[in-house]
Amino acid sequence: MFDYVQHLLFERGLAPHGYCLLWDPQLIWTHVVADAVIGLSYFSIPLVLGWFVTRRRDIQFGWVVWMFAAFITACGTTHFLSIVTLWVPAYGVEGLVKAATAVISLGTAVALWRLLPRALALPSPAQLQRVNDELRDRVAERDAALAQVERAGRDRARAEDMLRQAQKMEAVGQLTSGVAHDFNNLLTIVIANLDRAHRLAGDAAQARPAIEAALDGAETAARLTDQLLSFARKQPLNNAAHDLNAIVAAMGDLIVRTVGPGISLSIDTAPGLPPVFVDRNQTESAILNLVINARDAMPGGGTLAIATRPGADATSVVLSVADDGCGMTAEVLAKACDPFFTTKPLREGTGLGLSQVYGFIKQSRGDIRIDSAPGAGTTVSLHIPTIHRHGGPEA
Repeated sequence: MFDYVQHLLFERGLAPHGYCLLWDPQLIWTHVVADAVIGLSYFSIPLVLGWFVTRRRDIQFGWVVWMFAAFITACGTTHFLSIVTLWVPAYGVEGLVKAATAVISLGTAVALWRLLPRALALPSPAQLQRVNDELRDRVAERDAALAQVERAGRDRARAEDMLRQAQKMEAVGQLTSGVAHDFNNLLTIVIANLDRAHRLAGDAAQARPAIEAALDGAETAARLTDQLLSFARKQPLNNAAHDLNAIVAAMGDLIVRTVGPGISLSIDTAPGLPPVFVDRNQTESAILNLVINARDAMPGGGTLAIATRPGADATSVVLSVADDGCGMTAEVLAKACDPFFTTKPLREGTGLGLSQVYGFIKQSRGDIRIDSAPGAGTTVSLHIPTIHRHGGPEA
C-alpha cells in the first residue's frame, strides 16, 4: 500500500495536461476559469451548510449535512487540482483526492438512501400548517370553554349571593313579623287605655297634655309596627286594579312640596300602560318613601326623575325613581333594604322606608331593583304586576 501511494506521488515522465490542449491559451484559460469558479462555489457551499447546522441545533439528521459538506469540499478540491495538472503532472495526488471523494460520496449516497424513508415520514409544510390550524382551533375552543366555565362560576356565585340575601331577608322578616305582631297587640292595649284616660281626664289641665303626648307616641309606634309588618309581608293589602300613571299624577303636588325648591323634578309617564294590581295607599307610601330617600341623597340640590314604562312583558309595569345624588357603595347597596339600616345621622331616619317598599313590592308579587354607584346617583325600579286577562294576578 505504501509503495502504491509512493508510486502515485512520485511518478516521473508524465506530461502535464496542457500538452493535450497544445498549450492553446483559449483552451487553457477556459479550463482554469471554469474550474476556479466551480471550486470556489463548492468551497462556499459547505460554509453555508456548516453555519446553518451550527445555528439550528434542533434540526434532525444534522450529521448527514456534515457528510454532504465534506463531499462537496472534496469535489471542489478536485477542480483546483485540475488547474494544477495543466502545468504540473500531479496526477497521483489528483487520483488520491478523487479516491477520497469517491469514498465520501459513496458513504453520503448510502446514508441518504437509508435516510430517505425517515425523511419522507417528516411532515410537510402543508401538514404542519394543518396541525397548527387544528391546534389553534383547539386552543380557541379551550379558551372559550374556560371563559364559559368562568361565566358559569360568576353566575353561580351571584345566584348564591342572591339566595343568601333572600334567606337572610326571609329570616329577618319572620323575626320582624313576630315582634311586630306582639308589639302591636301591646300597643293596642296601651292606646285603648290612653284613649279612655283621655276621656276620663276631662278638662284636667295637667293630665290632658301628658295623655295626649303618650297617645302621639303610641300612634307613632303603631305606624312603625305597620312598616315592620309591611317589610315582613304580613301587612293586609287591599289590592285592586289601578292606573299607575294616575297614581303618580295625583301625587304630583305632594311630591313637589316634599322635594322642595332646590331639586329639579321631572315626571315622564308612558301612555297606554295596563292597569296594575296593587294596594293604592301602599303604592303611594312606597313612592313617597323613594322620593324622600332621593331628596335626602341630594342635600345640595339636583335632579329627581320619576318615570313609568312597560315591563319586559305584559305582566309588569316599571316605576323608576332616579336621582343624581351621592349614590351608594356596593357594601351599602347590599344592606339598603335591611330594616333599621340607614346612613342618615342619628334621629333623622328610622331605616324602615326602603325596607317597607321592599316588603310591599314583594308581597304584591313584584320586584325591586336598585342601581347605584358613588357619585353616580341612584335609580330604584319597582316592577309592579299588572292585571291579567282573567281578572287578577296569577295565584
